[in-house]
Amino acid sequence: MKSFYKVALATAVLVLGSALPVMAQIDNGMDFTVSFPFYAGNAKMPAGSYRITQTDVDVNELLIQSADGKYSAFVDFFPTRSPQPHTQSDVTFQKYGSVDYLDRIWVEGQRYGMKLDPTKAEKKAAANAGPVEHSIVGKKH
Repeated sequence: MKSFYKVALATAVLVLGSALPVMAQIDNGMDFTVSFPFYAGNAKMPAGSYRITQTDVDVNELLIQSADGKYSAFVDFFPTRSPQPHTQSDVTFQKYGSVDYLDRIWVEGQRYGMKLDPTKAEKKAAANAGPVEHSIVGKKH
């Protein structure tokens, strides 16, 4: 009987784990503009206009690319959830001292968002100073 519960629990975890990434999606991309440089993963991005797209709905990876195509980064994310659907699309940053790190992406009308995996540099910055969170409104396509 114990093995039955273990199999049932493993199946439930697999089903939920495979459903969450599908819920956190940017169907046609999202644009945003920042007036400050920031890190997307390990890539330093200058101030400017950017587009976020999901490389594949079955993969938890995003492409962050500048509007002029000069700067780009692939970043991994994991799904995160909000109690209420978001009223607007936005991009959230964590600022440590004078350095901003891309942290989360929320899509208008969805409860599920995308939280970026913090890099070693961001974890080190977080150990030395508390973050200041701020968001930029994005435009969903």
